[in-house]
Amino acid sequence: MSFKEKFWPIKRFELKKFIPLLLMKFFISFNYGILTSMKDTFIVTAKGSGAEVIPVLKGWIVLPIALGVTLLYTKLSNHLKKPTLFYGIILTFLTFIFVYAFILYPNRELLSPHASADWLTNVIGTKHQHWVSIYRNWMQVLFFVMAELWSTVAIFLLFWGFANQINRVSEAKRFYTLFIAGGDLAAIATGPLVWHYSKKYAGLDFTNTLQSLAIYIIIFGFIIIGLYRWITKNVLTDPKLVPDENPALSKTKLSLKESIKLLARSKYLRSIAMMVIGYGLTINLIEVTWKAHLKMQYPNPSDYQSFMANITSSVGIVSFLTAFLAGSSIIRFFGWRFSALITPVSLGLTGIAFLTMVVFKNSLPLWFGMTPLFMIVLFGAFQNISTKVMKYSFFDPTKEIAYIPLDPESKVKGKAAIDIVGSRFGKSGSAWIQILLLEFVGNGSVLSITYFLFPIIILALIKWIGSVRTLDKQFKSQKTEEEVLQEEPAQS
Repeated sequence: MSFKEKFWPIKRFELKKFIPLLLMKFFISFNYGILTSMKDTFIVTAKGSGAEVIPVLKGWIVLPIALGVTLLYTKLSNHLKKPTLFYGIILTFLTFIFVYAFILYPNRELLSPHASADWLTNVIGTKHQHWVSIYRNWMQVLFFVMAELWSTVAIFLLFWGFANQINRVSEAKRFYTLFIAGGDLAAIATGPLVWHYSKKYAGLDFTNTLQSLAIYIIIFGFIIIGLYRWITKNVLTDPKLVPDENPALSKTKLSLKESIKLLARSKYLRSIAMMVIGYGLTINLIEVTWKAHLKMQYPNPSDYQSFMANITSSVGIVSFLTAFLAGSSIIRFFGWRFSALITPVSLGLTGIAFLTMVVFKNSLPLWFGMTPLFMIVLFGAFQNISTKVMKYSFFDPTKEIAYIPLDPESKVKGKAAIDIVGSRFGKSGSAWIQILLLEFVGNGSVLSITYFLFPIIILALIKWIGSVRTLDKQFKSQKTEEEVLQEEPAQS
């Protein structure tokens, strides 16, 4: 293999399909970076709120809404063609962003029930004020939910679902890590942009920052729609660029109930689901603890968001270098199983080390004059960055490759069930665990339940690794005739 093929394994005739897909991933990820940098800032630094609110949101708010989105998606996909569904979903998100940034948020004090929320806090006690915060800050909660859904719906369901339908397995092994690198470039660009507006309007109301960033989200949203339309008109009509059987423009027929049955009876899909649940469960148990310390270090919203913007850029830079320089080669040379195991192993090592620092923070040495709190925040940032780098560079591409040998119905409905419901159960499972621990063994702070997270995380990692091993055997037996018999097209 030549140097060029190693780092740019795209053939000339494939650029017509590859470049617009890469740009779609870039702009979808750019919007995600902006949204995710704001959603935590809104909810963690809001009045009467903190990191303890995140488990309540993910366990009791986001999950039911994700289930409703799944139901709506499967119902609509039975009646609408996929381009219509794609445009409708993106336009719904863009409409919400406009209304929130220019109508709701500027009037948040008028619309927020602070007086009745204060009364509720006095009645139930400050130990349970994270429940009251959902009511008090309903507007920030709404933004948090929509940002979470953008990640699940736009990235996993719409983009990766579309990519899986129009790419062969042989193409996916060459394309997907570069798509990930495109998302990493977006993250690199997102950080400085968010940091710029956070600092520019640091002494003013946060509305100015929100509205400035909302304009970027809306513009990029329309670019995404234009790219999708171009692909459907110019790429999917070219036989040499799509699989022989192209379901990308067709309707699907399974109901939500049938989709869940499909997931229940398919050992292959269940194994993918366990990978997704394992990641969501472990990363969120660790991340909430880190964000609690982060708020203690940076209680001011502008400082908090600036730090998160730097995290986003760091993830983008390291992920880009990892995916572009090593990710594609590692998947091709070391295989699917080795690549899929990288994320749980790295998450486990760094996550356990971080929680150990939290438990023994009073015994930490004072290096370079740093306080124990700042040391925990920095190592937590390293843990968060390294885990997300491994996810974007190895977890996401190996998971998406695993879908490709499936039949069209399993790809569409099985993927919808896993990426929306399965992902939510992973995040919500961690939320329920944290809520139960907060209510029965904690004192209302996530810092009081750190000891109990160790065995839960270790068990989840063991199950995750076991699912990878099981799926590897099934993946090899599921290879399509295309993978076994068909050589790649000779055009260049």
